[in-house]
Amino acid sequence: MRTFTSFLVVVVGLAISGASWGAGVEPGAPASDFALKDLDGKTIHLADYKGKIVVLEWFNPECPYVRASHSKGSLVGLAKKYAAQGVVWLGVNSAAPGKQGAGAEKNRAAQKAFGMEHAILLDEGGQVGQAYGATNTPHLFVISKEGKVVYKGAIDNSPDGEGGSPEGGKLVNYVDRALEDLAAGRSLRTPLTKAYGCSVKYGS
Repeated sequence: MRTFTSFLVVVVGLAISGASWGAGVEPGAPASDFALKDLDGKTIHLADYKGKIVVLEWFNPECPYVRASHSKGSLVGLAKKYAAQGVVWLGVNSAAPGKQGAGAEKNRAAQKAFGMEHAILLDEGGQVGQAYGATNTPHLFVISKEGKVVYKGAIDNSPDGEGGSPEGGKLVNYVDRALEDLAAGRSLRTPLTKAYGCSVKYGS
């Protein structure tokens, strides 16, 4: 009886864990359209990029994992690499006013420090982040030319953000792999992973 109870606890725990990173838009589902303002106040619509591959990166300039990923880890130079191939990369900050990493000035400073050439969009109300099921920073979503989410999850398998402690001993950049698979016209090898990092600082 004790063994069965322990097994049940494990199963329930796994189910809860799966549900927590399975909320929001799932791989294979249409990407939810949105309109958000960038750091200069310009409104950006996801629909503006119909027919293009789009990467959404949930961003927080004060999150240590975001800083590590952009200064040492798997996000260094990745957006620029794929921008040259026609991929649209958009940062999204769903931090509520007064929360860690919120505000245009903090994000503008980080954009400069990390050499980010793509737009960062402010989702202060958190509606877009919640619609997508963004739980962490960084949290990455890859959208195909057909407008479907094909990847959702972590940037890589190194939860320190620096790329120095990959699970299994070999670093795997999941977003890089997803974009390679799309370019090759093949099914994604890994469409869903569990994001790591700071929690998204939604309002109460």
